[in-house]
Amino acid sequence: MLYRAIGLMSGSSLDGLDIVFAEIHENGGKWSYEILAADCYPYTVEWKEKLKNAVHLPALDYQLLHTAYGHYLGREVNRFIEAHQLHYKVQLIASHGHTTFHSPAQQMTGQIGDGAAIAAETGINVVSDLRAMDIALGGQGAPIVPIGEKLLLGDYSLFLNIGGIANISINADAYVAFDVCSANRVLNMLAIDAGKEYDENGMIAAGGEADENLLDKLNALDYYKKSWPKSLANDFGTDIVYPIIKEAGIDVQDALRTYVEHICQQIKNSILSFSSNNKPQTTNHKLLITGGGANNKFLIHRLNEMLTEVNIDVIVPDEKLVNYKEALVMALIGVLRWREEYNVLASVTGASRNSINGAVWIGQDA
Repeated sequence: MLYRAIGLMSGSSLDGLDIVFAEIHENGGKWSYEILAADCYPYTVEWKEKLKNAVHLPALDYQLLHTAYGHYLGREVNRFIEAHQLHYKVQLIASHGHTTFHSPAQQMTGQIGDGAAIAAETGINVVSDLRAMDIALGGQGAPIVPIGEKLLLGDYSLFLNIGGIANISINADAYVAFDVCSANRVLNMLAIDAGKEYDENGMIAAGGEADENLLDKLNALDYYKKSWPKSLANDFGTDIVYPIIKEAGIDVQDALRTYVEHICQQIKNSILSFSSNNKPQTTNHKLLITGGGANNKFLIHRLNEMLTEVNIDVIVPDEKLVNYKEALVMALIGVLRWREEYNVLASVTGASRNSINGAVWIGQDA
């Protein structure tokens, strides 16, 4: 079967809305894909502020934002369809929405962006609320991307996505994945302190010195002592990590350098936690890196130096996969929901079973 689907992803780094149009093909249980069009539509300052502050809104205002953002997503999809001449070619839209609240311990997660509003704006069938069933079954609701890595990118045993939050997937005895640490969300906040929107290529960090005392404080955070399954909310970076860095009283360049080192150390530690007795692997493994952080040349340079020591090859793929892997996987998750097949893995999230996630909104006029 061939499916033509759009995937929407809004990450915690608030860079913008990622949109992918892909052909996803299933033949005898084997899956393949081709990205036919992809764009990132940057958020305006107004939308960045709305999304960033959503968790502080009264209940009614939060629900109104949920609806307004859904209509916004639908209009952006229409803009994408017009730009790429995709009229009457899109069968399905799968929207991740934008994560606001995430509290798995209380079996609750929230992604704003009303799927009904997207369907109403586009006239196309929509799948949304992609984490809710897993959460209801006692899972972390995250990460959900591993189903796409397993079905579409099976040549790799290790996957790392560096977005607002860095998360890793490991194809060990069972397929497992978890959030490693805050990444671009904190790096971008520090870059703003330096008068930049972000640290392009990591050049500010590259000129700094790592502060060992700060590094020790960051590495000692309780989250890193937990075993998987585990996941992070955006406020881990904004409300816990960033204040610790600011309290250190060091200049921004050194703060960026220190946090790059922290990210790399935590990624290395996460991989080694799956090695025998925490000892380095004796054979090479390929680590596929995607997400906005893959464009941070200094971060990738430091990560490569650390992982070479433990015989792991760092692979940065083509630009489309780097920037749009998550949106691509959202499209696949939507297709699997439409087929009523499992699209979130319990071995990753810790739920009581694999589950079929997503609410379906019929946008087509019957």
